[in-house]
Amino acid sequence: MLVFYEVTRACDLVCRHCRACAAPKPVPGELSSAESQQLIDQLAEFPSPPLLVITGGDPLKRPDLFELITYAKGKGLDVSITPSATPLVTRPAIERLRDCGISRMAISIDGADADTHDAFRGFRGSFDRSLEILRDAHRAGLSTQINTTLTPENIHQVDRMADLFAELSIDLWSVFFLVPVGRGAILPRLSAEQCENAFERLWAHSRTQPYAIKTTEAPHYRRYVIQHQVASGQKRTARPAGFVTRGVNDGKGILFISYCGMIYPSGFLP
Repeated sequence: MLVFYEVTRACDLVCRHCRACAAPKPVPGELSSAESQQLIDQLAEFPSPPLLVITGGDPLKRPDLFELITYAKGKGLDVSITPSATPLVTRPAIERLRDCGISRMAISIDGADADTHDAFRGFRGSFDRSLEILRDAHRAGLSTQINTTLTPENIHQVDRMADLFAELSIDLWSVFFLVPVGRGAILPRLSAEQCENAFERLWAHSRTQPYAIKTTEAPHYRRYVIQHQVASGQKRTARPAGFVTRGVNDGKGILFISYCGMIYPSGFLP
């Protein structure tokens, strides 16, 4: 099971698609350190301890972040983190996260160049900072993942992104087809033709790139993959190359815990 814990909604970026509508300052009601530890205690009591993903907002805006990670590791949980690409993610911070027991770091990149990505993230220099963070994380010995939201503005850059990410030695490219929640509710969606073109490119890259590719909010990609397996005479597999999830996996092995302790089957549901 994956448990996403939104430790804060504070974030210095103004991403156009942010599901949380994050703001620079913490909002009232965040779980305290003691309450967060009580939450971790409950997760550790699961028959099979879940993978805990520390998310936000920007987790590094949380003063007790490192203490919470250390506490979770002490309870036997595997912990990953999805920080925002801001100056808070320094090389010493990455090394400290590693020393606390973080197993994987996921960074968002939403374009093959700075102009595309920075416009989407609302922060000049975010693209270069993201690349630097990923390289530092890899040098620190962390497993790395890139999250990308596909939109009409970057859909034409799938091939360039795929090749760029191979140079960064990542382990997983997690591709989100825009989920219309939060700020993303007003953004334009991909057309059917754009989705099919994206499926074609992702399928091709899933067979050649050195990292895994996963899709979210693209259940129709499963249809595309199965069609091409059948056409090529391959045996259908439970998890094909370029593996897919159904919808946002709400209620299927995922829990999302908000900054104030509310529990949802997915972070993309109201």
